[in-house]
Amino acid sequence: MPKDFTRIISFALLASVLMAAVLMGACAPQTPTHVEPAVEISPTAAAQPSDSAPQATVAEQPDPTTPEPAGFTVVDGLGREVRFETAPQRIVLTGKAWFLLVDALYAFPASDDRLVATGDAFQGTMDFFSLVDTQFDGKALLDRDASAEEIAALQPDVVMMKSYLAESQGKPLEELGIPVVYLDFETPEQYQRDLQTIGLIFQNEARTQEMMSYFQTMTDQVTDKTANLSDAERPSVLLVYYDVRDGQAAVQVPPLSWMQTTMVEMAGGRPVWNDIELGKGWTKVNFEQIAVWDPDKIFVVAYNIPVEEALDALYGDLNWQALTALETGELYAFPGDHFSWDQPDTRWVLGLNWLASKIQPDLFADVDMEEQVYQFYATLYGFDIEAFSDNILPLISGDYP
Repeated sequence: MPKDFTRIISFALLASVLMAAVLMGACAPQTPTHVEPAVEISPTAAAQPSDSAPQATVAEQPDPTTPEPAGFTVVDGLGREVRFETAPQRIVLTGKAWFLLVDALYAFPASDDRLVATGDAFQGTMDFFSLVDTQFDGKALLDRDASAEEIAALQPDVVMMKSYLAESQGKPLEELGIPVVYLDFETPEQYQRDLQTIGLIFQNEARTQEMMSYFQTMTDQVTDKTANLSDAERPSVLLVYYDVRDGQAAVQVPPLSWMQTTMVEMAGGRPVWNDIELGKGWTKVNFEQIAVWDPDKIFVVAYNIPVEEALDALYGDLNWQALTALETGELYAFPGDHFSWDQPDTRWVLGLNWLASKIQPDLFADVDMEEQVYQFYATLYGFDIEAFSDNILPLISGDYP
């Protein structure tokens, strides 16, 4: 047989064997093999020349055994972590001084829909809340000492109140399984912290940052000018709360840790009441002590009567007429509109800037208070110039501007 023919037969037999092996392999069960994870080639790497090693990153693979995190946690004024699976839709404010919290909530757009109940008895009127909340008339109004059962009946997703009420009013609610978030809003630092807490409750980071930036700017424009003043450059200042009860007038000074004291210091003054024993709240002082202090400037706040009446009463008092501040025309009525600007309400930044213009007039001669007040209401509550002119400007009391 010729050699070439023999070779052809051999190749044919070999091809048949190989074809059979392939067919058997295709029919055999498949054994899993190790597969390298997918890689992503960065756009930069993909454009590299072929002789350059591409930069690859291993794509993150989800772990099917680990569920996706849900909800969020807030840390309140007492340092407690409070967990929420979704943003609370039914918010209740209660307890004493609730109105010092509610104005911060109303700076968030969703507050109209989510705030279902507030307190009832407080200084001022309900007029402001009706301006910023078109649904306010339909909300429940709670006594400041409302029971846990009364509050629970409103089916709140969260109850918010001042931190010092944790034991008396917060604990019974917590025992019922109702989430409680405690806030302070008593110092500039607490204001920034508590704004963040409220922002988390509303799940609105953008609005939180906008508000925090606004308050920081309003503060910095004062402290940038006063922080380095010496004691000699700081006039002595007395800030008093004038109140009349049972026909008797009294003047009181705030604790050193309260916003009123902090504002005097930030505005470039020296509080004269830091040398006496003070209580946890307003402390009554007699005229003899005030005469010893004989401050350069006196600022008067009043919550239960028009502040102008308080000022008239002090000007008409023969003892007070002998004080340096009255002789030099440095007795001032603290301004306010729906609420007084001296309190740890959102308006405290207005009070700070006004106070600085009176304590350090040379440093703040260019302050335009009316423009500042308008920008406050426009930034926090969305007032246009017409709403401001109709509902705020006519109500401003005290020695304004």
